[in-house]
Amino acid sequence: MNHAFTLAALTIALAAAFPSTARAQSNDEVLKELRALRERVSQLEAKLKAAEAKSASPSQAQWGMTPQQAQEFNRIAVKTEALEDAAEALGTKNLKISGFIDPTFIYNRAQDSAGFQLLNKDGYAYDNGYFGMALIDFQKEMDGGTKWRLTLAPERSTGAVFNGGSIVHEASVNIPLGDLQTRLWVGQIPDWTGYEMTLPILNKMITHNLLFDFTAPTAYTGAVLDLTRGKWLIRAGLANVNNARKTSGNTEPALIYRVDYAKGEFQGFGFTGLHGKAYNYAADALLAAGERPRDTRVDLLEADAYFIRGDWTLQGQLSWGRQKGSAIFHDDGQLRDASWWGLSTLAAFKFIPRWEAVARFDYLSNSKNGGGLFGYSSDDNRNGLGRGNGFTWDAANPDPTAAAKGADRYALTLGLNYLFNQYTTLKMEYRLDAASEAVFLNRSDMGWRKNNHMLGTSMVVSF
Repeated sequence: MNHAFTLAALTIALAAAFPSTARAQSNDEVLKELRALRERVSQLEAKLKAAEAKSASPSQAQWGMTPQQAQEFNRIAVKTEALEDAAEALGTKNLKISGFIDPTFIYNRAQDSAGFQLLNKDGYAYDNGYFGMALIDFQKEMDGGTKWRLTLAPERSTGAVFNGGSIVHEASVNIPLGDLQTRLWVGQIPDWTGYEMTLPILNKMITHNLLFDFTAPTAYTGAVLDLTRGKWLIRAGLANVNNARKTSGNTEPALIYRVDYAKGEFQGFGFTGLHGKAYNYAADALLAAGERPRDTRVDLLEADAYFIRGDWTLQGQLSWGRQKGSAIFHDDGQLRDASWWGLSTLAAFKFIPRWEAVARFDYLSNSKNGGGLFGYSSDDNRNGLGRGNGFTWDAANPDPTAAAKGADRYALTLGLNYLFNQYTTLKMEYRLDAASEAVFLNRSDMGWRKNNHMLGTSMVVSF
């Protein structure tokens, strides 16, 4: 609509609204009022034109930009959208890559050895566990909430422990079932038992506690239901235990579960369980020619708790377990059951923001039937397991009572950590291992002892 016409109509309407007043006034007064009205109309027209000009350049009016700035903004917006499209097309959208390396130095008195460890192929032991690693981790979350994870760690991965030369530490996918708090988790999943984590970047010590090393599984291959309900986290499923594929004649998976409760901001507890069948190394040693190895029944129960507040960290764990026919002592070739229980406690205090002192104590009761732990069914003079003194039950040692007694194990570990920067932590550790029997073979003089000393240091550098 023509704005001049609108204002003229407004003028006529105003004049019509006050006819008596207009007649009563003189001609001069009427002219003055008309001039004032015309000036007011001119002002309104000017404001209207300014408003139209302002609406014609919204970028300048709304964001306070110059035309050049608005053009640059539009260029950045187009480029950002192109980058997002390219990331989605290449599969790098929501992809996170991280990793670490931790060259480690270990001195072991009984083994008469001292030197650096990194990516070594030697078998798993308490002085050669999940440290000296180089690891890279790929995580991706897809639209809809599905999460993929592939973690690679040559020679020191969980796969390297139970699946030959595998470099896979974890290979899993986590799929939401209806909502993000109900998920299906499938693949190769590292064990979740206890307060200590598998990877050194998540632990305060270099070595692990006795329960982690000798009573817990390494990893699971299977399917797990993953539930989050308020402060509760529940995981339960069926899986092969320490086995990527069942061998002929073994068809039963194990029931595995873990339940965690975060009581508050600073404390919580959890418990785990395993019930089913797993590989029996004692039975494997007695197989006749052509006989197939058979898995045997395993039951594992564990409870752990934590309190972390300010500079203090307190953690604890209790474990119990048994496996049918896997004890170290064999009575005339007849397999006996292995059973054990143990505890571990850890305390840490940051006495200076970058410095932290750590102490840990472990105890493992393992004397029944000559000893025997999950995955350990023979005398082990390196880890200090079994009957000790190179014992063999034969004509020279005919006493079955002595042959049936295994060693209880202890370990006291003291550590000191220094946070060099955001990405680098230096760890130092002294560890005393002891046992109720002389189970440590000293390689320097080939004598048997009830204790062993170890020193270690490592530098964990992450990105």
